[in-house]
Amino acid sequence: QVQRVESGGVLVQPGGSLRVSCTASGRIFSIGDMGWYRQPPGKERELVATITSSGRTNYADSVKGRFTISRDNAKNTVSLQMNSLEPEDPAAYYCTSRITSVLMRTADYWGRGTLVTVSS
Repeated sequence: QVQRVESGGVLVQPGGSLRVSCTASGRIFSIGDMGWYRQPPGKERELVATITSSGRTNYADSVKGRFTISRDNAKNTVSLQMNSLEPEDPAAYYCTSRITSVLMRTADYWGRGTLVTVSS
């Protein structure tokens, strides 16, 4: 069984910073691509950033230069550092990872979501 646990998520002022992290646990053989998506209120879920197992990153245009995705393979953790938060950034942020279990079953796992609010 594999689980993801997210941490972080607070009220942040415009222009502020926030770091959210997500850790996988369980009977994990390997983890492939990891990423973060977000779903603003009343809107569809959208890609924020992804990172491959080798560290190659990809970002949505709206967050380039402000957000940084990283991963710690030893800890099965993916993090998202969000700087210069803007009024359009509030959303529920979800982590995702493609995980292969020790039974050699591969699936995309999602976190439960962390609500990020940007307000003065």
